[in-house]
Amino acid sequence: MDNFQHCAALVREADRDRYLATLFAPAVQRDALYALYAFNVEISRVRELAREPMPGEIRLQWWREALSGERAEEAAANPVAAALGETLKRYGLAADRLIGLIDARAFDLYDEPMATVIDIEIYGIKTQSALFGMAADILGGGDGAMELVTLDAGIAYAIVGILQGLARHSARRQLYLPLDLLNRHHVDRNELFAGRASDALRTALRELCTLARKHLAAAQAKLASVPPETLSALLPAALIGPTLQRMEGPDYDPLGFRPLAPWRRQWLLWRAARNPSRIFKA
Repeated sequence: MDNFQHCAALVREADRDRYLATLFAPAVQRDALYALYAFNVEISRVRELAREPMPGEIRLQWWREALSGERAEEAAANPVAAALGETLKRYGLAADRLIGLIDARAFDLYDEPMATVIDIEIYGIKTQSALFGMAADILGGGDGAMELVTLDAGIAYAIVGILQGLARHSARRQLYLPLDLLNRHHVDRNELFAGRASDALRTALRELCTLARKHLAAAQAKLASVPPETLSALLPAALIGPTLQRMEGPDYDPLGFRPLAPWRRQWLLWRAARNPSRIFKA
C-alpha cells in the first residue's frame, strides 16, 4: 500500500463523511484530498492516543516541524506526512493554515473551557474552515468568494461537531462550550460532568444552534459565487442542517444524542452532490 492509499484507508475508517464526499471530486485530485483529510484525522485524535497533555504536545510539535521541513527523513517515513508533503508541493500550497490548525487543536489536550462564543468561532475558523479552504485550493478554486464561504461553513461545522461530542467530552470533564454562554444561562458545569442535562444547558445549546444556523445561512447566501469545480470540498457541510434540525427538536437529549444514520448521511451527501444548492440547507 502506497502513502496515498494509506491515507484513503485511514479516512475511510475514521472520517467516513469526507471519504464519501471525496468520491464526488475529480479522480485526479482525490489522493491529495485524502492526504489532507488523513492529516486532519491524525491531529484530531491526538488526545485519544496521547491521553496526557505532554505527550500530545510532543506529537503536535512533531507535526509542526514536519510541515516546516525540519524532520524531512522522519516525515518521509510517515505515510500521512509523506503524502501531505507531496500534496503541498504538487499544488503549490503553503503549510501555514495547517500549522494554524495544529495550534488550534492544542486546545483539545486540556480540560479548560472556551472563554467566549467568539473563541468557539475562531476555533472553527482555524480548524474546519482551514480544512474546507485547503480542499478548495486542491480543487483549483480557492478565490476570495470561496474563502468567505469556507469561513462560515467551517464555523457551523465545528459547532455541530462540538454539540455532537458533548457526551464524550463531558464524560472526561472536557468542555468546549464557552464560559460566557454558560454563565449567562446559569449552567452548572458539575451537573453536566455528572451526566445531567438541565433546562439551562438546553437553552444555552439552543443559542449555539442559532449561531450555527446564522453561519450556515451566510454560507448559503454566498454559494452562487463559488467556482463549480470546488463544490465537492463543501459537501460534508450538507450534514449540518439536518443535524441541527434534530438538535432543535423537542426530544433533543444533548447527552444522549445519536448522529444521523450512515445510510442517511450517504444519501444527504449524494443529494447535495447532485444539487449543490442543498449543501447549506436543512
